[in-house]
Amino acid sequence: MSSFKQSRRNFMQNSALMAAAFATSGVAGLRSAYADRSKELNILCWEGYNSAQVLDPFRESSGATVKAESLTNDPTMINRLRAGETNVWDLINVNNPWARKIMFPEKLIQPLDRAKMEPYFAKMAPAFKPPYAWAMDDSGEQLIGMAQRYGPYSFVVNTDKVSRATAEDQGWDLWNDAGNAGKYGVLESDDWNVFNLCCIAGFDPFREHTPEEVAKFTETAKRVFKGAKVVGDIATMNQALVSGEIDFHMTGGTYSASPARADGAGNIRAITPKKGPLAGGKGGISWIEITSVVNNPDISPLAVQFLEYVQDPKVAHTVAFAEGTFNPVAQMGNPDCFSLFTKEELDAIQYDSLEEEMARSVEYDIVPDYDKLLDIMTAAKREASGG
Repeated sequence: MSSFKQSRRNFMQNSALMAAAFATSGVAGLRSAYADRSKELNILCWEGYNSAQVLDPFRESSGATVKAESLTNDPTMINRLRAGETNVWDLINVNNPWARKIMFPEKLIQPLDRAKMEPYFAKMAPAFKPPYAWAMDDSGEQLIGMAQRYGPYSFVVNTDKVSRATAEDQGWDLWNDAGNAGKYGVLESDDWNVFNLCCIAGFDPFREHTPEEVAKFTETAKRVFKGAKVVGDIATMNQALVSGEIDFHMTGGTYSASPARADGAGNIRAITPKKGPLAGGKGGISWIEITSVVNNPDISPLAVQFLEYVQDPKVAHTVAFAEGTFNPVAQMGNPDCFSLFTKEELDAIQYDSLEEEMARSVEYDIVPDYDKLLDIMTAAKREASGG
């Protein structure tokens, strides 16, 4: 998942400051502590891969010291590599477009041995059969990452208040119904909220927008934030849904609804609209994580070993249920992995509708005029809160 907290023009400035600080302390500390990189592995990732459940068995089997740092948005991680931390990290785990469209062209990551690693894709769910586009470079020749967690991510409802059928049929127009003001929440996830506000405004987020569309986006952002009863994180949204304080919220999906569902709140359900303004008339957006080997001049030999390790059915199941949110993994296409999921776990990740919801979704991509839309949304959010 991804959630911007600032505009990209500020990322480089902040990343440079972080890198300078890290260079004087973190890098020196790492290099002095580990003379032999064959026993060191450093991972920059989304939460889950930094879990002791995932890392401890690898530490024990390899005898290595493994450092894993989790951040909450992709561009910050990428800009840390841009600012000089390619000599720190061995693996980076981000959402689907960044490896192919940004990191590989900028030589921040390096290709994998296709003959060695691509056979793992053949054991994944059918959508990931090789050559899987997001794991390949633009030429289709170089394998640049491995797929694992994924899922649909649009919005979430309390089905005791808004039925699944109504939510799927009405889709983004739930936020265009004046009668719903004060009945919904907004999850703090800036990039996804930009995507969703575009959908509510009636146009595709993943392209340049006309002045008329920008004006419509501005009006929509102001109205949606003004009508929100709650703005907060995943725990806040789930608590508000379960308590009945709100009936639905954006942004959300399997990823955000899973903790409540795992706790027995089956009425909390992620929704993918049946139709919408996205390419092909699709109504939702999905994400796929890709883990790549950093273009580190002193790369750890454990980097590729770890990529193979997390393909193991038992480890993939652990990754799916690591930390506080739960997600499908591509390795569920392997019967040896799928059989490890209990009925309750499959229900938590809404496996019953996963295939159809992914089919209704376009894949997370980069918004060309994101900075402009983010600034507009941030101003609308601030205005609504009285800031």
